[in-house]
Amino acid sequence: MRLSTTVLAFGLCILSGCGTLSAMTGGPERDVFELRPPAPATGCGRASIGELIIEPPKARSTLDSDRIMIRPSALQTQYLPDAQWGEAVPEMLQRLLVQSLGATGSFGYVGRAPLGISGDYALISEIEDFNAELTAEGVVVRLTVNAQMVSELEADIVSRGRFAAAVPAAGTRTADLIPAFDAAARQLVTQMTEWGLRASGVNPRQCQ
Repeated sequence: MRLSTTVLAFGLCILSGCGTLSAMTGGPERDVFELRPPAPATGCGRASIGELIIEPPKARSTLDSDRIMIRPSALQTQYLPDAQWGEAVPEMLQRLLVQSLGATGSFGYVGRAPLGISGDYALISEIEDFNAELTAEGVVVRLTVNAQMVSELEADIVSRGRFAAAVPAAGTRTADLIPAFDAAARQLVTQMTEWGLRASGVNPRQCQ
């Protein structure tokens, strides 16, 4: 199922060459989607953390995939047949956090790996939900992440947080679900970015 230009206006990106990629890998043809970070918060002020490493988020095997998950019930997992993410869900969340926290300008370095032997601090997380759910009230995209900010030098947990976003979707079609995933991801990453700033000694209200 293809998306209209109206859906594309939600800030999503359809990668080119989907059909060619599917033919090369021998898999079914699917549209490929990327989620983008929220509008960058800049001018937030300097933090006490020089080097922040965003560790790869942990996820159970059903979520450690590039497939787009739908849960018809609490015990059942399915995937959209005609669409997929451009990268596995944990890698996508890691990228969004690197981009969002790096854009604040509050850290000397934000990345997936330290510049040296280890970074000053590390953001460790685990994904509980990154899926659409069929509920009695309708379809809801639900994202839930548990996270910890850890001082690498002191081997101590500086802060813990649980972050959640739930956005209703118009239906179970790809064109209905992807914009809801986009909105939920922006909410989730915004929450985690503000928490990361506070955990490192920066007031998010100072951001422009």
